Amino acid sequence: MSIQIAFLGTGLMGGPMATNLLKAGFSVTVWNRTRSKAEALEAHGAVVADTPNEAVQGADYILSILDSGPVVKDVFFQSGATENMKRGAVFIDMASIPPSMAREHAQRLAEIGVAHLDAPVSGGSLGAAEASLAIMAGGEKDAFNQAEADGIFKPMGRTTHVGPPGSGQLVKLSNQIMVAVNITGVAQALLLASAGGADPAQIPVALAGGHGDSRVLQEHGQRMINRRFLPGAPMRNFIKDIDTCLAEAESLGMSLPVLEKASEFYRELYEEGKTQWDHSAWLLGLERHSDGLRMGDGPDIGPDD
Repeated sequence: MSIQIAFLGTGLMGGPMATNLLKAGFSVTVWNRTRSKAEALEAHGAVVADTPNEAVQGADYILSILDSGPVVKDVFFQSGATENMKRGAVFIDMASIPPSMAREHAQRLAEIGVAHLDAPVSGGSLGAAEASLAIMAGGEKDAFNQAEADGIFKPMGRTTHVGPPGSGQLVKLSNQIMVAVNITGVAQALLLASAGGADPAQIPVALAGGHGDSRVLQEHGQRMINRRFLPGAPMRNFIKDIDTCLAEAESLGMSLPVLEKASEFYRELYEEGKTQWDHSAWLLGLERHSDGLRMGDGPDIGPDD
């Protein structure tokens, strides 16, 4: 293929996403702040750039999935990398950042002739590896149609255009609200059943296909049952998204009471150092506030164990 892609941020999510683009036949130049994570993709045919400025030069599409809005701003705008983007290129920001920041970035790039799509993802590291991510894209429809026609999204998952600039981020916030509430519901249901004497390991089996079934039950519920909290989605990133949800709701004059309550347990776990644990570890906060109840007798396994 003649299409040139720059991919910045090759960590837990970006690594497998970039790998799938390489497997689809695209020419991909990669950059990551920790260089070894980018170098791991050389075996799949990636070219490793030394700097963001070098990575974006000549690229038709610049994709990134970085840690946060401030990191996106630093890597692209404050470094001067945007000035090295080819005019007519499309920048696809797949990080989860505030909608207002996505709109600002879209406007600044439009001024120099670069299109912008805010296209955050849902599906975790498993979805990234399996190319089954849900990708929600905000931005100009022409830029989205161009990326679709060039097959940019297909190697990573299923994409939907959800509205003007910032809309992808709004839909990602909606997703995070649903995930957070679902995780808390699954944790409460499993602990209740376990405390009453039922076998929690059979709940995902028994409820499969019913109204209580969900991907959260089948994946995160299994993590809770196994007490194996390797990320998926690290607590640190999830709290960042919850904070963005609450701030966006406040700016719109609404409250999110269930999310506010759920965030208390997340914050407790974060503050005691479980920043890299999967967000299904919310179960641990629930157990702590449930008079010593605990599901199962196996050890808690986190990313540092």
